[in-house]
Amino acid sequence: MSGSSNPILSLALRWGALFAAALAVLAAVVGWFVAQAPGLIGGLIAAAVAFVFLGLTAASILLAQRVTAGDPGSPVFFGIVLGTWLLKLVLFLVLVIWLRGQPWLNPYVFFGTIIVAVIGSLAVDVLAFQRARVPYADVPLPEDQESDSAPE
Repeated sequence: MSGSSNPILSLALRWGALFAAALAVLAAVVGWFVAQAPGLIGGLIAAAVAFVFLGLTAASILLAQRVTAGDPGSPVFFGIVLGTWLLKLVLFLVLVIWLRGQPWLNPYVFFGTIIVAVIGSLAVDVLAFQRARVPYADVPLPEDQESDSAPE
């Protein structure tokens, strides 16, 4: 699995960055019309949180692949990925609790943007998984076998 998920992750990161940028613009505009500056700030912060969390997921998988030499069945692999997930959960809870009473942030725009970001990032991950070109089997082709047996 060391190389098999890298095209999927890079495609998901690329599309996730484009989605987060589009979401930031859309949330900022909608937030401004709904609640002026607090709405704009709420939309931008939620879009930034979505992008950072999307990046942390992909980074944790890439790091786990590197540390475990591509062994997805390793407990270390699961420890890194699930540890990052737990870190994201704790960071999200701390951020939401801290932002809850801030007068400079519209909580409704923030919440709506977070919901759209979660659904959108799931859609981006599914599309990246469907569209990535990853071989089904790692089998040497006949032309590869000929080059291996040819004298140098």
